[in-house]
Parts: sequence; structure tokens; C-alpha cells
Amino acid sequence: MKLQKILSRRYKGKNYHKYIIVIPEDEINKAKFKQGDELKIESKKGEVRIRKV
Repeated sequence: MKLQKILSRRYKGKNYHKYIIVIPEDEINKAKFKQGDELKIESKKGEVRIRKV
């Protein structure tokens, strides 16, 4: 799994980026996430956690 950075838009000469992580489907199933679920993100140095709200 890799972190990807893509250009989202340019506005008034400034670039804005989005970051994307593709999570394998089996990991999504293990977490029991479903399309449309509301998720909460928590982060600290070296770690990102995603949880259902």
C-alpha cells in the first residue's frame, strides 16, 4: 500500500493536492466498513486510524 498525492485543483496560481490510499477490499471487509459509512480519522506521528462514527 502506498500514499499517493494528486493535484486536486489550481486556484489563483496555487496548487491544492489530495492524498489517496487504496485499502484492499479484504481489509475493508474485516473492518465491516460499507459504502456510505461515516468515518472518523485520528492521526499521530507515524500512524493514521480510521473508525466508523
